[in-house]
Amino acid sequence: MSMFRRHCRPLIVAIAATFATTAVALPVQAEPSVHEFALDNGMKVLVKPDSRAPVVVSQLWFPVGSSHERPGETGISHILEHMMFKGTENRETGEFSRTISREGGRLNAFTGRDFTGYYEELQADRLEVALELEADRLANIRFDENEFEREMEVVREERRQRVDDNPLGLGSERFNALAWATSPYRQPIIGWAEDLDSITLDDVRDWYEKFYGVNNATLVVVGDVDPEAVHDLARKHFGPLEPRPAPEARSHGEIEGLGERRARLRIENATPFLLMGYHVPSLATADDSNDSHALSLLASILDGGKSARLPQRLVRDEEVASSVSAGYRGVARLDTQFTLSGRPPPAGSLDDLEQALRTEVERIIDEGVSEEELERARIQARADYVYRMDSLSSQAMQIGLLETTGIGWEVMDTFEEAIAAVTREDIQSVAERYLVDNRLTVVHIEPRGEISPMPIPGQGPADTPTPPNDTGY
Repeated sequence: MSMFRRHCRPLIVAIAATFATTAVALPVQAEPSVHEFALDNGMKVLVKPDSRAPVVVSQLWFPVGSSHERPGETGISHILEHMMFKGTENRETGEFSRTISREGGRLNAFTGRDFTGYYEELQADRLEVALELEADRLANIRFDENEFEREMEVVREERRQRVDDNPLGLGSERFNALAWATSPYRQPIIGWAEDLDSITLDDVRDWYEKFYGVNNATLVVVGDVDPEAVHDLARKHFGPLEPRPAPEARSHGEIEGLGERRARLRIENATPFLLMGYHVPSLATADDSNDSHALSLLASILDGGKSARLPQRLVRDEEVASSVSAGYRGVARLDTQFTLSGRPPPAGSLDDLEQALRTEVERIIDEGVSEEELERARIQARADYVYRMDSLSSQAMQIGLLETTGIGWEVMDTFEEAIAAVTREDIQSVAERYLVDNRLTVVHIEPRGEISPMPIPGQGPADTPTPPNDTGY
């Protein structure tokens, strides 16, 4: 159990991931890099050969996560992920983990806003073991009330550790709830505490029946394998499963903002921290995909290493931040956010830091970026991707993320053209259109007990030129 439970943190409440810098980066390929198959029952199979080592990664993806959940049932996708390890009609609880361990491999699972996935990493010639196990639990999962109650305690404890007793985790959760009025991205992947107390085993079983049909699954295999052989194994183990009515994914667009949203959170044991986020399109929702690529490169220009704008100016030159970051997650099925975040130095203030970040945004809008900065961001995007793709697991994750968010793995083969097409004018344009107050949410996190005004920059004397974030590519 510890094998998969250690990693099962819902990809979710990881604050560093939420506000980390992510730049568009896809591989350069002359021909399609992924072999695609479809089983008669509707299951999709995607295979990417990589023979550098005799290893294979098998991932089974479902396009369902917290953004598909309705109010009152938040966290149910993550709960189902836990229950998928509780045994089948043919295998007792724990047998999945023991089987993979005996084979010298490892297994795990993850839940995000738009997806849930299950994976195994094994010696390449043992791939069939993983497929047999996944097909068994997809067809014969057993829902036991006692196991459910035990897992619910595990989930509640995860929430306590990662959110309720974690000031930055709690602050990030409230930030998302404030930032999104109608988008389901406002919901925590691990679920609101009240919902965790009311979800029943029947609710989880119904969720499984609705979203876990074989025709709603995508099998991604990366490693030292022959694509046709993988196709044959998939037909053998998943082919006999009957499809179910396909669920309809609701889009839930965000309503247009009428002004920035602000909050000052006072949290026990917190240290001062600033979160800022602008509503922006993802690669799936952008009218022009170039906007998404430009936003990613802008994030890299602002926070792509020690010489980038934010660490250079705010940390070293002005000393208004002890740490600062910018981030954009373009791989999402709905609109996403361009984030800015940071921590002031011990003698600094959140107001100073916020004003400094606003100044940098205004500078991009007014002056744009240099060709040198843009080219450095392009080079870094390529280098970051090559580094990440050295891992078979990362390759499989890229493919699964692109598929389950509706973008499609094919965009992986157009990277060179995509980033080469982004100009300085494009970056200035997306900043002008998207990094505006009507799209902005600002949250100051402070220790409980501190009482201070909540100034709105640019409005009156209260605003002392205050010394003035599963999956991006």
